[in-house]
Amino acid sequence: MGTTAENPRRITLTPAARRALEAAARLFYERGIHAVGVDLIAAEAGVTKKTLYDRFGSKEQIVVEYLAGRDERWRAFLGERLDAAGPDPRERVLTVFDASRAWARDNSPKGCSMVNAHAEISDPAHPAHPIITGQKQWMLALFAGFAADIAPDEPVSLARALMLLHEGALVAHGLGIFPDAIEHAREQARALLA
Repeated sequence: MGTTAENPRRITLTPAARRALEAAARLFYERGIHAVGVDLIAAEAGVTKKTLYDRFGSKEQIVVEYLAGRDERWRAFLGERLDAAGPDPRERVLTVFDASRAWARDNSPKGCSMVNAHAEISDPAHPAHPIITGQKQWMLALFAGFAADIAPDEPVSLARALMLLHEGALVAHGLGIFPDAIEHAREQARALLA
């Protein structure tokens, strides 16, 4: 598989690289991508800077691996819940919100890692940018698939409304604007689907 905008270059993780990536992921999410340097990642992982550069080549590649890994885990997490959901597209939409609420509680107290990363990486030339936008395009396509079954005359409008509810809830959750923003958005989605 070659490198494309949709499939950035990925590396094979050695045990040292895995430790470094785990440290980087925690630090990037907690402190921000720009605030964390390779010195701190190396120190937290118990590896040398040379090891980091030997394994990843650049900090940008560490960011790619961090975001791609989160995206893969989110898609698998959501996929399991959708597999367990019934065939009713309305219930499947609500399952997305339920999954997001569970994911946010366990993995994202500071909000969506892709939204947070986009605040720091808005340059389309950055190798992690396609991962960020790709996840959101994937989510919109997921909602569009449900919307096509629910409102075949206006699927685009419904998909966009669901996406806005979902993404707005993730942002409100991360900012702590009000309690249980994702559950509130779920109830708004339920009303929209009725």
